[in-house]
Amino acid sequence: MKNTTEKIDSIIIEKAKTWLTNDYNKDTRNKVQQLIDNQSDDLIEAFYKDLEFGTGGLRGIMGVGSNRINEYTVGMTTQGFANYLKTQFSNLEEIKIVIGYDCRNNSQLFAQITADVMSANGIKAYLFENLRPTPEISFAIRELNCQGGVILTASHNPKEYNGYKVYWNDGGQLVAPHDKNVITEVRKITNISAVKFTPNNNLIEKLGEKMDDLFIKAVKSVSLSPEIIQKQKDLKVVFTPIHGTSYKLVPQALKAYGFENITIVKEQETPDGNFSTVHSPNPEEKAALDMAINLAKKIDGDIVMGTDPDADRVGIAVKNLDGEFEILNGNQTGSLLVYYLLTKWQENQKLDGKQFIGKTIVTTTLIDSICKKFNVDCYDTLTGFKFIADLIKKKEGIQTFIGGGEESYGYLIGDFVRDKDAITSCAMLAEIAAWAKNEGSSIYGKLIEIYEQHGLYKERLLSITKQGKSGAEEIQQIILDLRNNPPQEINDSKVTMIKDYQTSESTNTIENKKEAIDLPKSNVLQYFTEDGTKVTARPSGTEPKIKFYFSVNTLLNNKEDFKSINQQLEEKLDNVMRSLNLK
Repeated sequence: MKNTTEKIDSIIIEKAKTWLTNDYNKDTRNKVQQLIDNQSDDLIEAFYKDLEFGTGGLRGIMGVGSNRINEYTVGMTTQGFANYLKTQFSNLEEIKIVIGYDCRNNSQLFAQITADVMSANGIKAYLFENLRPTPEISFAIRELNCQGGVILTASHNPKEYNGYKVYWNDGGQLVAPHDKNVITEVRKITNISAVKFTPNNNLIEKLGEKMDDLFIKAVKSVSLSPEIIQKQKDLKVVFTPIHGTSYKLVPQALKAYGFENITIVKEQETPDGNFSTVHSPNPEEKAALDMAINLAKKIDGDIVMGTDPDADRVGIAVKNLDGEFEILNGNQTGSLLVYYLLTKWQENQKLDGKQFIGKTIVTTTLIDSICKKFNVDCYDTLTGFKFIADLIKKKEGIQTFIGGGEESYGYLIGDFVRDKDAITSCAMLAEIAAWAKNEGSSIYGKLIEIYEQHGLYKERLLSITKQGKSGAEEIQQIILDLRNNPPQEINDSKVTMIKDYQTSESTNTIENKKEAIDLPKSNVLQYFTEDGTKVTARPSGTEPKIKFYFSVNTLLNNKEDFKSINQQLEEKLDNVMRSLNLK
């Protein structure tokens, strides 16, 4: 093992030394030299590999090195993307791109570098004049008929991270073959001197409020119950942008819908790349919404909403049966959105068999059941919203996308955006709260109604993180062991089907029959049991992490049994995890 480490170290040191030339600024050279002199794990982590695109694009810790986000990795990635755009759109007189950034430290600098490099390559760069949410970048690409887009953001990751999300001309993130082709172009750049950093300022144009207005108009266009909102315009909405990009546009969207009683968490309203009031700016974590929930308790709010830094995810909290604020998980919120959208589309006589809902393979199958009731197609995609965007693109002219989402708090209503859209989702969730209240119910009450109709579904997520290179190897071993030795039973219930998205095979273990899975290959395993349990194992594409998704369900005959059945399913989830040695 020692010899292997020494061999890796020598390669890493040589790679690090290439960052000591005058192509890199003095500050970078000094920091790299310190890493080489110290011979620490920091040197290995900074240089043992190059950052690669995963489901979320380029993402990593900020700092010097090829495995870090910095002005040079951003520059090299941009040069590679520019080269690829020029090969793919060589027939156009002008290639255009939209560039945006979030509140993170260095995001504005990296966005400017991106615009500089693009313009230096003869590409027209529309650069937002200040921070903007991810969905607006996607919208602007389509609105301006651009060939691509970039937003500098690490989404919901901690403050040490930044990222580089890349979009294609449909407004969706890169999918195959473009994602791998861009990386191939980036890898061709073996010397930083190949990057054109000197801008052509004539090709850089600033975007601002005019695009905001167009975006808000599109957000308003998908509202389905303006007359109900008018009756419930005083609905008490408590909102926090968690120091991120939605601090202006969510309140604007809510007002455009007709809501007049919006209270913002002042301490979290100002953009802040250090996210000073939270440990993590992730609305999936309860602590991120604590300040908003406390404020809602004080003013007796109806709904609490919080978005992540780039406003592609939203978490909500509503009053449960005991009158206490409870955070809904992504599956619950997604199910409510789909149920409401289909209910209203049906009431408005807009369903004619040519519509569909899109979701990911790890998202609750409760949505499938809801769609079946309304005779609306529900399609599964791989994890990563770019696959839902690609599905919308493939269905254009054939079927209309109503909405959909994924369990990780990302949703989309309508198709004017082609990524997760927390701005529109916030407005629509407030509309659902108004609808429920207008019927003498609540969002929580509506959720229980759905459970009575379709069964009570309960999900849980287990995320195991391992640090660095050794951690990535550990995670690969976990998934390899599961693939080579699949469980025959889970919590004493026989496994009846195994789906291996790496081999694109679905195996019926009872009849020993195999069927092809018509999705791109992905390192994901799923197990389904006789009693309806579903377990998914999925290594992250961007971080040294593996996620396990658990789902169980049973009938709910009446709402009076909700608490006891809910507790039974909670205990069942514990048992499922224990049976797989994951608890």
